[in-house]
Parts: sequence; C-alpha cells; structure tokens
Amino acid sequence: MPLWVLSGTGDVDERVFRGVSLPALMNTLTTIDELGFAPAVQQDVLEDTTSDHALLEATRSGNHDAFAELVSRYRNQITSYIYRMTNDYDGAVDLAQETFVRVYRAADRYQRSYAFSTYIYRIATNLAISELRKRKRRKLVSLTGFFQPSDGAEAKELNPPDLRPLQDSELVDTERRNAVQRAITTLPEKYRAPLILRDVDGRSYDEIARILETSEGTVKSRISRARGFLRGKMRAYL
Repeated sequence: MPLWVLSGTGDVDERVFRGVSLPALMNTLTTIDELGFAPAVQQDVLEDTTSDHALLEATRSGNHDAFAELVSRYRNQITSYIYRMTNDYDGAVDLAQETFVRVYRAADRYQRSYAFSTYIYRIATNLAISELRKRKRRKLVSLTGFFQPSDGAEAKELNPPDLRPLQDSELVDTERRNAVQRAITTLPEKYRAPLILRDVDGRSYDEIARILETSEGTVKSRISRARGFLRGKMRAYL
C-alpha cells in the first residue's frame, strides 16, 4: 500500500499513511509535558544533513519509507517548536502535520543547497507566524489596549505574576516554567521565533538567519532585544 492515499485529483487525501492517519503516525508525542522547557539537545542524526537529503531524494523517487523516517525524525521537535511559538498544543500538532504535508507535496522542488532542518523549520515558522497573525485579526478588541499608557511607555501586563510565596519547590519550578512560556508568547513574532530557535532549540545564528531569511546581524539584534524583554517580565520570578 502506498504511503499516501491520493484523491482523484492527485492531491494528498486526509493525510493517510499506510492506512493510518498522520496524527496516528505522530502519536509518540502524547502530552504537553513531553515538550519540556530545557534547551533541546541536538541529536547526532540531525547533524547528518546528507542522510536527510538522501531520505528526501528517496521520497522523490517513490520510497515512502524514507518519508516516514523523516517524519519520525523531526515530528517531536517541530511540534515542540510550534507549541512554544503558539502556546497551543492541539494547534501545534495540526500545524506540525501541515508542515510535513507541505514538505511531501514540495519534495520535487526541494533544493539541496541548505540543510533539510533549515527547510522544515522555515515552513514551520511561516505556519506558526501565520496562525499568530490570524489570532490578532480575530480579536475585535485588545484588552491590553485599555492599559496602554498615554506617554507611549510599554503596556502593563494584564495578568501579572502571583507574588505570593509557594512552599513547594516543585510548584515553584512549575510556575516559573509556565511563566517563561507565558512571557515568550507576549513577544512579537519577529523576536519570538529567533529567541526560541536559539535559546530553546540551540540553533546556530547562521541557521536561524537562513530559517528566517534575514541577516545574521538582525538575528543577533532581535535575540538580544527578546532577552531584554524577558528579563523585565521575569524579574518577579528571579
């Protein structure tokens, strides 16, 4: 049975993989807790860009097992990255699926001039940013707008951290971790993406520049600004 069941028009139909839906293919990531917030450890296999290129080349030649291996290799980290961008686990799973669908559909147009990881993260980033912008358009009224100072200073946090002491150290760690995620999601996407790619996923400045299609200097500047914003927002937890 082929990897993808095609409709009469040749399009991927319902993202079916060997009779199993793509969500089932990705179901090794089952809970938000598995995403963690510690900096990602780069696996040796992800550094083997030749292997990634070879798998996608095999996919182009009709080797469906090769594409299944790419999905298995990248699904957890792509889902985790999109979750950190959007703070929506279910939505992150959906966008990760869409990322792989786009990779598969565009396999014939893939260029080997850069790493496959750069390519797939670029797709995931664009989808996440698009979702964030859709959310903004859906908001008829921004509640934070009511708290914007008239002198042009930075807006006040609508939901400030609870300053009451927590007795259990595990609860403190959990609250701090949640606070970091909340603080990250308040950043504009142009600061959010490079910060996550660098400080959480451990990507190099060069690769981040390629993913975001900007200069390395711009990446460093935005990461510096993002870290400054976070320090201010996290002062109560330090």
